[in-house]
Amino acid sequence: MGYVLYTLSFALLITATALYLLRARWLHLVPVPEYLYSRLPTSFAGDVESGFSSSAFDLSSNIEAGDGRAGLDAQGKREVQRIMKRRGVGFDEARRLYTEQRFAKNDIGPDGLPRDPKFVSFS
Repeated sequence: MGYVLYTLSFALLITATALYLLRARWLHLVPVPEYLYSRLPTSFAGDVESGFSSSAFDLSSNIEAGDGRAGLDAQGKREVQRIMKRRGVGFDEARRLYTEQRFAKNDIGPDGLPRDPKFVSFS
């Protein structure tokens, strides 16, 4: 039994060493999502530079006013960036898709009205 354990340990050590030494040949074949390693900006100016602004969602007034806040919500930016990269859409479309996903998660219809059958609206 000891020989089997020793042989497996030695084979694992040899395999791991070979993979480490030859990683330049195979590492590019491993699918690693890019968005895991991209840093999100932490200011409104960084948000604009990263493409998180458009004509319908303009952050330039925040920058001109010298707004010292941290910028947009980090979790929302991460999700919008993921949608932009996966689906190949622009910022406005990714923001719309993200909002619809959040609505669906909270049981709200695409038109903004709750899907609760007990909901009563006085208009």
